[in-house]
Amino acid sequence: MSSPGSRSQLPPHPSLPVPSAGRGGVTVLAADAAEAAAAEAAAVHGQHLTTPVPSGAALMQPPAPGHQFTAPVPSLAVAVPAPRTTPAPPRTEARRSAPRPGVAMSRTRRGLLSGARTAFAERGLKKTTMQHVAAAAGVAKATLYNHFRTKDDVAHALIAFELDRLAALAAELPLTVAVPALAEEVGGHPVLRRLAETEPETLVQMMALDAVRWGDVVSTLGASLRISRPEAELVCRWLLGLVLQPGTVQERAAQAAVVTGQLVG
Repeated sequence: MSSPGSRSQLPPHPSLPVPSAGRGGVTVLAADAAEAAAAEAAAVHGQHLTTPVPSGAALMQPPAPGHQFTAPVPSLAVAVPAPRTTPAPPRTEARRSAPRPGVAMSRTRRGLLSGARTAFAERGLKKTTMQHVAAAAGVAKATLYNHFRTKDDVAHALIAFELDRLAALAAELPLTVAVPALAEEVGGHPVLRRLAETEPETLVQMMALDAVRWGDVVSTLGASLRISRPEAELVCRWLLGLVLQPGTVQERAAQAAVVTGQLVG
């Protein structure tokens, strides 16, 4: 028999689990009892435990402010590769392709002939000098002599250039429009009008073509207008008459209508 203030130490029943000491001297059975008590208190207040206390865990006091139950997860230093950048291509100065020698020569020659047209229209053929032509073209006289040896060479080149220009004009227009346009170009040409007024003999000499050159002019104009050889002969002779006797704008328009009617009809 034990004393009234003492409790007898009975051996545990074989069917009961032997309580084991947990952390802080709290047994597993005590932890289970605490879990049951917490669940019962929550049920009384209409709540439930969202995070049950795991079986066998030690009963712990609430954490102090600024603390947490679980140890913070240490941050992992992950090496993130820097984005791969494509190096920019080296800057290069834009190069202007040099004009081909043939193109540059053609532009220079065209500029010289344009200056010659201006100079001949202002002074006529006899009073115009190579210096006048170079000044009108905006080049040095040496540049002009690189292309033409004499003033007559300039005049003949200008005639050939104008014939090619008229042929190109006729090729771009229908026949009923091309014929009146040619009449106006020939009848109102500034150089031809100047020579017809001050140097008619020079103009006649310039228009005197040999058979070969005349045949070339007829063939070129016929191909541009898309007409037969006899029809091209008719048009060329009519235009040649306008060089010497241009008449008025109304007269040229009336003649062009007659010539066009013969070609179309």
